[in-house]
Parts: sequence; C-alpha cells; structure tokens
Amino acid sequence: MGAAWRHLRTDRSAVDNRVDPAVVRRVLGFARPHKKILGAFGVVTVLDAMLVVVTPLLVQKLVDDGVVAGNVDVVVGVALAMVGVALVDALFGVVGGYLSARVGEGLIYDLRTRVFAHVQRQGIAFFTRTQTGALVSRLNNDVVGAQRAFTTVLSSTVSNGVAAIVVGVTMLALSWQVTLLCLVTFPILFATSRWVGARLAGLTRRQMDGNADLGNTMTERFNVGGAMLLKLFGRRGEEDESFAVKAAVVRDLGVRISLLTRLFASVMLLVPALAAALVYGVGGYLVIQGDLTLGTLLALATLLLRLLGPLQGLSNVRIDVMTALVSFERVFEVLDLPSTVVERADAVPLKVPAGVEGVRLELDHVGFAYPSASSTTLATLEKVAATDRAGEGEPVLRDVTFVAEPGQMVALVGPSGAGKTTITHLVARLYDPTQGTVRVAGHDVRGLTLDSLEDAVGYVTQDAHMFHDTIGANLRYARPGASDEQVWEALEAARIAHLVRSLPHGLDTVVGDRGYRLSGGERQRLAIARLLLKAPPLVVLDEATAHLDGESEQAVQRALAAALAGRTSLVIAHRLSTVRDADQILVVDDGRIVESGTHTTLLARGGLYATLHGTQLVDDLHETEA
Repeated sequence: MGAAWRHLRTDRSAVDNRVDPAVVRRVLGFARPHKKILGAFGVVTVLDAMLVVVTPLLVQKLVDDGVVAGNVDVVVGVALAMVGVALVDALFGVVGGYLSARVGEGLIYDLRTRVFAHVQRQGIAFFTRTQTGALVSRLNNDVVGAQRAFTTVLSSTVSNGVAAIVVGVTMLALSWQVTLLCLVTFPILFATSRWVGARLAGLTRRQMDGNADLGNTMTERFNVGGAMLLKLFGRRGEEDESFAVKAAVVRDLGVRISLLTRLFASVMLLVPALAAALVYGVGGYLVIQGDLTLGTLLALATLLLRLLGPLQGLSNVRIDVMTALVSFERVFEVLDLPSTVVERADAVPLKVPAGVEGVRLELDHVGFAYPSASSTTLATLEKVAATDRAGEGEPVLRDVTFVAEPGQMVALVGPSGAGKTTITHLVARLYDPTQGTVRVAGHDVRGLTLDSLEDAVGYVTQDAHMFHDTIGANLRYARPGASDEQVWEALEAARIAHLVRSLPHGLDTVVGDRGYRLSGGERQRLAIARLLLKAPPLVVLDEATAHLDGESEQAVQRALAAALAGRTSLVIAHRLSTVRDADQILVVDDGRIVESGTHTTLLARGGLYATLHGTQLVDDLHETEA
C-alpha cells in the first residue's frame, strides 16, 4: 500500500520526457565506483524476491501432506521450514538495507561534494543572480531524488519484476483456470490507479509549490533583516492576510489529496477482496469437485495477494525511472555550468618576498562589462527566469589605468554607480576584465593561482559578513592555524580586544546570524581584526565606514590605520575627509578615471572632486545644525 501510494504521488509528467543516452552514461559513471556493492545488492534483491513463493508453497504442503493426511512430522517440519524462510527473509532484508544505504548514501556524498565544490568555484556573478533556496534544493532534494535511481527504483524494479514472474508462473502451475480468472479484476485497479495518479501528481506538485512558497515567505520574514523591515513598516495585518491566503491554498489541496487517497485506498482493498472471492469461490468449487487440493487453494489465495504489489509497481517503472533521471539532469545542469573565473592550467603562485608588506598594483587600460545572465547562471535557479536586462553587456569600466606602488594608499571617489566597486572586484579577481590587464606584483592576475591571489588580497566591505559561529571561529577563517595569542594581537590592533574580553564567553561568544548580535562598528572592527590576522600585502576597503556613526567611525578609522600601515591599499571612500591623506586619489565617473592627484591638487583644480567635496561639506554642516 505504501509503495503504491508513493508511485501515485510521483510526477507523471516525467514520463513524457525522452531518455537522453548522454545522461544515462553519466549516471552509470557515478555508479561505477559502487559497482561491486550494486552487484551484491542486485543478487540479494533477486533472492529475496524469489522467496515470495516459498511460504505459500509450504502452506500447500502443510495442509495437503500434513493436516489433511494427519502427518504430524510434516506439520512440524513445514512449520520449522517456515521459521527458516522468515529468518532468511529477515537476513536478506537487513543485508539489502545495508547495501542499499551504502550505495545510496555513497551516491549522495559523491553528488553533494561534487556540486558543492563546483559551486564554490563559480564567479561572484553566479551568486548575485542565483536564488539561494533553489541552489540548496539542488544539493538536497534533487540529489536525494537522483539517489533513488540506484536504491528505491532499482530495487523495486528488480524485486517487482522477479516477484511478478515467479508468482505468476507458480500460480499458473498450480491452477491456470483460477489464475486467469483472478487477473480479470486487475484492470480495475490499474485504471483507477492511473486516473487517481494523474490527478494526484498534479495536486501534489501544486501542494509542494505552495509549501515552498510558504517556506520562502517564512524564511524572508523570520531572518533579522526581514523581521526588522516588517516591524519598521508595520505591515503585520497585511502579512497575516497574505500568509493566510497561501496557507489556505495548501489546506484545500491537502483536503483534495486526502479524498483521492481514501478513494485509492478503498479500491486497493476492494479489488483484492473481489479477486480473493473468485479464488475461494471457484477454487472451493474445484476442491469439492476433486480437481484442486485444499492446500493448493490456500497457496493460490496467498500468492494472489503477493502478486498485487509487484504488478502495481511495474506499471510505474517508466515514471519512476524518468523522475529519477530528471533529478540527475537538474544536478548535471549545475555541474555543467562553467565558471566565469577559471584558474589556468599553467597558473603560477604569487610569491611575495619575506618581510615585504606591500606589493605593486597596476591596472593597464582595463575595460569591463558584466557577463550576461545566460553565461553566469541557470533560469531554474532564479525565482524569476533569468533574462538579460536592458543594458547588460555594455561597458561599465572604460580604459582604467593607474598604478599603486608598494605601501601606497590609493583612494577611489566618485558618484554612486561610477564603477568604483567594480574596480576593486577586478583586483580581487571576482570578475575578469574584458579588456586590458590587472597586475599584482607584476603578474597578470589571470595567470596566478586563485589560492595565492586570495592569500595576497584582503577585503573589507561596508557590511562585513560573519558566520553564525563564535568570534574566534570567524577570525580564524582568515588563518585557521592562528594561536590565541595571534588572535588577541589582531583584536588589539583592531581596537576591539577590550570589548571581546568584557563578553562572558570571550572568543567563544557566538555572533549570531551574519553577526547581527554585534553593532555595525563592532562587526567592522572584527572584520579588520580578521584582515590583520590574514596579513595580506594588498588591502581593499569598500566603504568600510559608510554606515557608521561618528564614534564608531573614529574607532574603525584607528583600526584601519593599523591595518593599512606599510601595505598597499585601494580604498573606496564614502567620506572624502577620510582619504585626504591618500598618496593618490582617483576620481571615477561613468566608468572612467576623470581626475587623479592628491587632495590638495584636486581641490585646486576645481573639478568633480572639488564639487563632491563642497557638496559633502554643505551636507555635514546641515547635519551639524540639525
């Protein structure tokens, strides 16, 4: 009954798909490391399926040669044999379950680790487009669905096929007349199964979508940012009403599914009852006429019940196989998506001489356009199908050229959307330039190993991310082998050691989801401590003090002074006053460097920098007066 119900909930639209030989070959490729266990699993499954006819035949012998004949030895011997069959069947069940788990969990491990490693190596453009929940679903639901091809689908197909053949042949051998008469009732079951299944699969699909919609709503509203937005805008009533509408859809679908389930359950009980009535009626008549023994009648009745499940299962084999292959295809979609940032086969590690704190950074006639949606992600991984937006593919950086000598601070200033953050992304190789070259220590970053470049570049953004873990674990993410002494040194330099010491659990204090248990200034100083622990020769600061209050900004600025000392730094400035001492200020507008120089020379020039500086002074004055 449980297996039949599972088949009915299977997405029957999958049966319309064609089997792609390339997908099958890749599936078999994943199975190859487990072929020995799969072989043993197949043997155990076949032997277990063949046992299905042994007990009914023992019943026949027990009744005819034991009970009817009055032979106690036969009764005892057959009863002991039944015990032996039960023990063997239980043993096969345990062994088969173990082998199935070995194959299934091994396959899940292979797929998950392969997908996780591949996704980790995708360019940042992939993550800016992809819906996280959809991606996680690939690593969970679709991987498990693919695993069913080697465990549930394989075992059920083999066992059902063997059982149906063995039971059918045995029944025909015992009484072909009764067997054929009983099979007349089975089309009723199959017709009902197909009718219910076609409707149930669609309802189940809609129910899953409805539950997913509820899950997305709760995920967005229950995280810190969503909960804060809801409270600030006071939309509780509308949110309650919207959630209630979605929940009502799931409720109504559940009622319809329950009704269909009851209908199918009733048919599942009715058809075997009709078939059993025919067996006992016709068979009983044949027993009275002397054409059939009583033991044979009981064996036929038992075998009939054991034929129902295998036939039902075999009627859904194609659906099950195609559903499993669809899951594989969805996993392969992710594995086949190329990364926009790839390490070359001849890439060399960046070697910074011992004792050198800063390295030379050079951008040589760099141009850049963001890659299109079709080249960076999958439409199925976005809540709304990915389509190229107007303007995509157009240059956002044009002929950007500058040099930051070792130990220098270079500031990037300009209006919002000018391309400042994009420049820093190219330095960290989150993207590759479409024109020109980015060099670190004289090497084109595209020719360096990713690990060595990531080690050389330290990055602090305006919203420093923290994992839901301890302070110590978040800091050691930059340097896993760091000692407590080194961690505390970094915290001292970042001007936040006193705060950490004041916490009840010190370094073992959990910072919460994305670090929300800390203030913005505290998160920024922890991010700077993490940067100091990493000790990279090249530092990128993307508006690290943009959203801090005056006191927090001053504390972070003091921490940044320690972080930047002796290192080459590329700083995006929110407040121009924070970069007045920069060795070089680059004014970016519309993807180009339109001015460059020191604070004094740029003010004297009276260009865009002077305009931005004057505007900010007026804004600061208004804030002070307010």
